[in-house]
Amino acid sequence: MAEEHVKATKKRKVAWGITGGGDKIAEFIEVMKEIQKECERMVEVQVFLSKAAEIVLKYYRLEDELRQNFAKVKVEVNSNTPFLASWMQIHKYEFLLIAPATSNTVSKIANSIGDTLLTNAAIMSLKAFVPVYIAPTDYREGIVHTKLPNGKEMKLRVRKEEVEQVKKLQRMENVFVLEGPQKIPEVFKKWFGEAWL
Repeated sequence: MAEEHVKATKKRKVAWGITGGGDKIAEFIEVMKEIQKECERMVEVQVFLSKAAEIVLKYYRLEDELRQNFAKVKVEVNSNTPFLASWMQIHKYEFLLIAPATSNTVSKIANSIGDTLLTNAAIMSLKAFVPVYIAPTDYREGIVHTKLPNGKEMKLRVRKEEVEQVKKLQRMENVFVLEGPQKIPEVFKKWFGEAWL
């Protein structure tokens, strides 16, 4: 009886990977903080930072906020440390979310290059039939305006070459591409709908 109670109350886990994309990084963190609050009874979000993400979060002064709101935050040492790829293969996590995902990360996953923590984890997830959700920074071709840490706006061009890699991702089995942070709650509601009741 006690064992059944432990199983019933055991939290399900999600791996959230953050790459070095500064565009909308504050919005991604806000959305994920809200999700963590809404479903904390049932779901634990564990955070995995690329080396570049750690630098970008410090630059945007968001690292402390992230660490204060998520109990487990780990930083990439190499493609297998922490051992996220293995944890994904043994289904320790329900799915892998990479948000934001830089065009570099998107291209590597689209071309099966697993030489970083998050690209390796994504490829190993797919081999083990674990879904991967990716929110690319460069989703649609054209001009975008991004906010810098000092509050100023910078104009950037998303090129067709980056968008072609996103389209390649969209054609991959068990990869789900999200357009921006506002799409992430839908993923959690699909997986953990009962947590919102």
